[in-house]
Amino acid sequence: MLRKQFLETSRGRIAALLQRGGLTADEMAAQLRLTTNAVRAQLVAMERDGLVRRAGQKRGATRPSHVFELTVEVEQLLSGAYVPLLTHLLRVFAKNVPPDQQKKILRQAGKSLAGELAHGRHAAASLESRVRAANDILNRQLGAVTSVGRKNGGFVIRGAACPLAAITNNHPLVCLVIESLVRDIVEVPVRECCDRTGRPRCCFEIGIGHA
Repeated sequence: MLRKQFLETSRGRIAALLQRGGLTADEMAAQLRLTTNAVRAQLVAMERDGLVRRAGQKRGATRPSHVFELTVEVEQLLSGAYVPLLTHLLRVFAKNVPPDQQKKILRQAGKSLAGELAHGRHAAASLESRVRAANDILNRQLGAVTSVGRKNGGFVIRGAACPLAAITNNHPLVCLVIESLVRDIVEVPVRECCDRTGRPRCCFEIGIGHA
């Protein structure tokens, strides 16, 4: 739904054109039946926001024109393949792998993801700093909306939503990936306490005596 709504905006119409390949502002304006200045104004804002980038120049009648293309991040966001593909992979995974082995593999995936996203920056920090570093990674790099609080002498990361909401209702074990990611960063016991009723919300208790 959000993808469809975005593609109906001026930015979305430009993004849809650029999914087919790089274009100049003049070329986009002709296809969208807009003025070149109107397209350029959108491109300036989209470039500033990291949605498009310049990818060389194309010779024009009087002077070269910049060619614009989508950034990789936006191409990924516009793709409709990720959720259906992941859903079917998890369905096959759950059907063919014993539950204990599923948990082990998902935790390994979380540890691998932590290694890629954290880059060891948490190693010498205090526990609170490590918890906040994990929270920052969830928000900035995984699209979560979470905050840090204190609970029973430890910490809790609570979310207003869930970045894996499309799959956690049918495959709740996926939350172990994020639990393991947080555990690898904070280096103390972590337990997922996610709310998967209605609108899923993340929750991870940290250092509260859970093995």
